[in-house]
Amino acid sequence: MTAAASFGAPLATRRPADIRRAWIERDEVALLDAREEGPYSLAHPLFAVSVPLSRVELLAYDLLPRRDAPITVYDDGEGYAEPTARRLQALGFRDVTLLEGGLAGWIAAGFEVYRDVNVPSKAFGEWVEHHRHTPSLPAAEVKALIDAGSDLVILDARRFEEYRTMSIPGGISVPGAELVKRVHDIAPNPDTLVVVNCAGRTRSIIGTQSLVNAGIPNRVAALRNGTIGWTLAGLTLDRGREGRFPATLSAEGDAAGRRRARAVADRADVRRIDPAGLDRLRGDERRTLHLLDVRTPEEYEAGHLPGFRHAAGGQLVQATDEHVAVRGARIVLADDPAGGGGPRADMTASWLAQLGWEVHVLEGDVSSLGRESGPDRRRLPPPPEVEAGTIAPRDLLALLENGEAAVIDLTRSPRYRAGHVPGAYFSTRARLAGLIAKLPKGVRPVLTCGDGTLARYAAADFQAADFPEELRPLLLEGGTQGWVAAGLPLSTTLDRLGDEPDDVYKRPYEGTDNSAAAMQGYIDWELELVAQLQRDGAHNFHVI
Repeated sequence: MTAAASFGAPLATRRPADIRRAWIERDEVALLDAREEGPYSLAHPLFAVSVPLSRVELLAYDLLPRRDAPITVYDDGEGYAEPTARRLQALGFRDVTLLEGGLAGWIAAGFEVYRDVNVPSKAFGEWVEHHRHTPSLPAAEVKALIDAGSDLVILDARRFEEYRTMSIPGGISVPGAELVKRVHDIAPNPDTLVVVNCAGRTRSIIGTQSLVNAGIPNRVAALRNGTIGWTLAGLTLDRGREGRFPATLSAEGDAAGRRRARAVADRADVRRIDPAGLDRLRGDERRTLHLLDVRTPEEYEAGHLPGFRHAAGGQLVQATDEHVAVRGARIVLADDPAGGGGPRADMTASWLAQLGWEVHVLEGDVSSLGRESGPDRRRLPPPPEVEAGTIAPRDLLALLENGEAAVIDLTRSPRYRAGHVPGAYFSTRARLAGLIAKLPKGVRPVLTCGDGTLARYAAADFQAADFPEELRPLLLEGGTQGWVAAGLPLSTTLDRLGDEPDDVYKRPYEGTDNSAAAMQGYIDWELELVAQLQRDGAHNFHVI
């Protein structure tokens, strides 16, 4: 039992068959996996969303905006599901249950489990290619075209940060939702071949099929298996490139993108609402509603509609489960802040509708809704009062030099590896109580994370009367960012990282240090997803 667990009346349960039936009938239900992302990535139901016990407060209000939404939590016998459910109840969620039998119960019922992360989106991409025969070219053929000086453009559909890490030589960054909006200016000659790539398969397929669905006159093809396929073919990737789509958009290109995207959205039966319709959806307390702005991060920060969170359209299709946890929820998309709608919202909505979501595009005069600026910010519960108190960075330094304190860093393991308070232990919040119990007698635990937010929630877990006062952790003021602001150094030593962390799944398509076996295994897994969906039968995917 963790320090956070405080058990009351027994929690009700939902049967696996009830969850699956809700998916098929398009009823609202959220199925949450309380384990860390690593174990989650090894086996989970199709629409299960990763909400680890360690990070409940950081995720719940954005993923689950309606407090009455039906929520079911599970683990695989580790003991995380019940304390996660209790935390959700403490945050105000009123319909929280446990999955009967946990993950083992789901499997025993004969239902499918999936590997990896963002599986609904990845499986859907394979479903699209299977049904639409999305055109693609192998890496060797694309390389030969480049070497021959052929008339082609290579458009990288990933986030710009991913593009900068590694990219196809000569490629430019055009994140997925921007493709139909920008392609007419990037490739105005209909004889130009348009090649779309990502790191693996999904965004290449969806991006290519977006252009095919939009009916652009150019020949279009996905780079088969993306940068993974390029690497496995023995070809060299570029690093650190800055090539982006053009900053300006011609009137002709803009009109063509809007016209073509609108036609695709209409074919997908995307719904459209004005501000009055949005008010009606907001007033419907029986349904979960997500308001998402699909533009670039820079555009969102410069000005956006109040209440709309940022979710760049290509990433929203690629990783819907990172933004929406309640299967059956409503989604409203905004694009042009002057008129609501636009080609990015239309194209994104067309894919979400095919993924089985009820999706609306906001359009018309939205000036009455107001305008905000600034970066996207998580919706978080109020920070708890912590009785044990805080400690300033330089006061902590003195305690550390005297051996009177031990810092425990609750940030995610990649950030810990990148830099932490010297001597700090790494821990997930779910395992924190066990680590504190092992500290030498007389050593005071001090919690930190990036900005201190998660550490404050975690410290409140230890305020129960049955937890010894001398072991109740202090908080580092300002978190690790406060330590740095005080002019103190960070360390990259990993001798207190412990066992290989399982809080973050190592994606075989990100970074530059993946083994060939891992990359090939990932591609092989993706190619098997169509057969798995056919066995599953609960996805409600359709392809226009």
